[in-house]
Amino acid sequence: MPLFYACAEIKDRILRIPIQCAVLHGQRGFVVLILCPKPISCFGVFYSQHTRSGVPYRRIPESLNRFWSSMRPIILSVILGLSGPALSMSAAGLAVLAIGLPAVKNNIAEARGIDKIAVLTSICFAIPLAVFGAEHLSIARALLAGVPSYMPWHMFWVYFVGIALIAASLSIATKRQVRWSGLLFGAMMFLFVAMLHLPGALRTGGRIPWTIVFREMSFGGGGWVLAGIAMGGEGDRYGKRFIRVGRVLVAITAIFFGGQHFLHPLGLPGVPLEKQMPQWIPVRPVFDYLTGVFLTIAGVCFLLARETRRAAEYLGAWIVLVVVVIYGPVLIRALADRNGGVQIEGINYFADMLLFGGVILSLANTNRAYSAVDREVRGRATNQSRAISKW
Repeated sequence: MPLFYACAEIKDRILRIPIQCAVLHGQRGFVVLILCPKPISCFGVFYSQHTRSGVPYRRIPESLNRFWSSMRPIILSVILGLSGPALSMSAAGLAVLAIGLPAVKNNIAEARGIDKIAVLTSICFAIPLAVFGAEHLSIARALLAGVPSYMPWHMFWVYFVGIALIAASLSIATKRQVRWSGLLFGAMMFLFVAMLHLPGALRTGGRIPWTIVFREMSFGGGGWVLAGIAMGGEGDRYGKRFIRVGRVLVAITAIFFGGQHFLHPLGLPGVPLEKQMPQWIPVRPVFDYLTGVFLTIAGVCFLLARETRRAAEYLGAWIVLVVVVIYGPVLIRALADRNGGVQIEGINYFADMLLFGGVILSLANTNRAYSAVDREVRGRATNQSRAISKW
């Protein structure tokens, strides 16, 4: 690899740093990889800090450097093997994660115990929307069949939905104008159910079409719950109505999904679609039975409006655990496959489950005590909620 020298300006000091540059070729192009020695390492993932007082640069712990060195070839091989759509979907999700984390940093510090899980609602909600939006923009032609035949400008609607999903994800991740983004996202999901999924389920029947109907209804209900919270929560007349509608839809979906886990105990837990749990998972039925019990109990609590917050927190915590322990390895294995369709499928399953977790966690925020900043934002939102009723 050719050796170059780079000049980096850090805190009034000019450092002459030797770097190495390599060009790695992949299926769809090439990546320029820049390798820097300590204290600055590859891709700027780790960086050193310098003060004006002349304190030596703080070096990265040797254990972290060894871990990064061992993982770097694996990460690069996965990135170079990704198809264009899978790469754009992954990049969109990671970008929204980076945008959303600063918005919840203070809330995480203020929360205690299991309440910290509920703080992740906006991130769990926003990342999948960005992933789905990037999918609409990158494989628009493959999604044309989903547009009803009686609607004009099929390609326009595919791109429109993609842009709308990305806009909603940014709004929810940054907690700005959530009363509008949540409301409009929920309305879009209900239109999808009425125009696409419900007619298909009535026409063909079967478990999977009805699962998709309930899944989309829960997504729309979660969006309306977020909108209701942004309007002022239970203390606002219109916000209370949106929360109530969303809670009932999520409750019905949770009970339906819970029953499906007892009937099909080898599928991936959470959203019971076709994909089965990997063989390497021990006692696979136990995960489905436990998930079914949690979903059913929480669904009854949601429907009766009893212990809604606590049930949402515990069920949301279980779903986040399942996402990390089961869906995470499934996603990694899918991304390691050279088939672009397998990669997209793995990302979609991961995003579906993460969004369902965000929907459940949204109910944990309906009666929450907010920080001073959140109360100020909600107060301004309450004064503007009447405009939504006119809409």
